[in-house]
Amino acid sequence: MSNLSWHDVIGIQKEQQYFKNIKNFVTNERLNGVDVYPKRKDVFNAFRYTSFENLKVVIIGQDPYHGPNQAHGLCFSVLPGIQVPPSLKNIYQELKNEYGDSFNIPNHGYLTSWAEQGVFLLNNTLTVRRGEPMSHAHIGWDVFTDSVIEAINAHTDHTVFMLWGSPAQKKCKKVDESRHLVLKTSHPSPLSAYRGFLGCGHFKMCNDYLIAHGKTPIDWNLPSDVSSVNNTL
Repeated sequence: MSNLSWHDVIGIQKEQQYFKNIKNFVTNERLNGVDVYPKRKDVFNAFRYTSFENLKVVIIGQDPYHGPNQAHGLCFSVLPGIQVPPSLKNIYQELKNEYGDSFNIPNHGYLTSWAEQGVFLLNNTLTVRRGEPMSHAHIGWDVFTDSVIEAINAHTDHTVFMLWGSPAQKKCKKVDESRHLVLKTSHPSPLSAYRGFLGCGHFKMCNDYLIAHGKTPIDWNLPSDVSSVNNTL
């Protein structure tokens, strides 16, 4: 891994007109009284919690959760005190399937400890209107997140891409599989988890690959107590 930062590899994107248009659109939504999730300070948490230098694994989501107090900038993750979403329950179930008693299913869905270990939890779209899924899907976020995937592909080696569902797989279709491990299966949602996700073995395959390439594996167990996390609006 090089010593490059996020600013080094994608900083130029923030100077592009399309990115300025995104920023203006979201700002105007908030100014006009629209509830936009996640909160402004959390929109780029995926980049904040996972430094480029430490990045080992990429997991792609689609859209932030659109209910109150759920989304906080990491795909599949919800703030403490919020019920664990169905897809994340299936992720936990698969971890239990793979690790047995070594994995303890937590009573929360707060995944920041994964992010801090190098699991980059990126949604394709980084903002959404309350109660309106995919409402910001066509304002340009996909252009930005495409550039992020391109940068990871080009400037890292032996990164694991865990691609669940066709949208994630299409987004990463140009990833160089000779330099990275690309794992593909169905989405963990209740509608599709039984089409391949449950039983996929991705979490162990990920760690085996990291170890084989001299990297520290991910501890998928989550802290049991996240009650001290600040969840104020």
